[in-house]
Amino acid sequence: MRDEDLIRMARQIADFFEPYGHEETVAGIATHMRNFWDPRMRTQIIALANQKPDSLPEPVREAVNRLASPA
Repeated sequence: MRDEDLIRMARQIADFFEPYGHEETVAGIATHMRNFWDPRMRTQIIALANQKPDSLPEPVREAVNRLASPA
């Protein structure tokens, strides 16, 4: 999948959760990605967050960091 598509999708998820406050937004993004994104998409967004962190909004970066951490 193209990086631009993953970034767009991650921003849409962040926009959805934004009214809930920072912590719930981050948790919601991470949960959504864990439950609904293909493992290849999660791997790609983690790599993208490491290579181009400025391409993702802060709540998305935090959520991706949670995905990258062992459960």
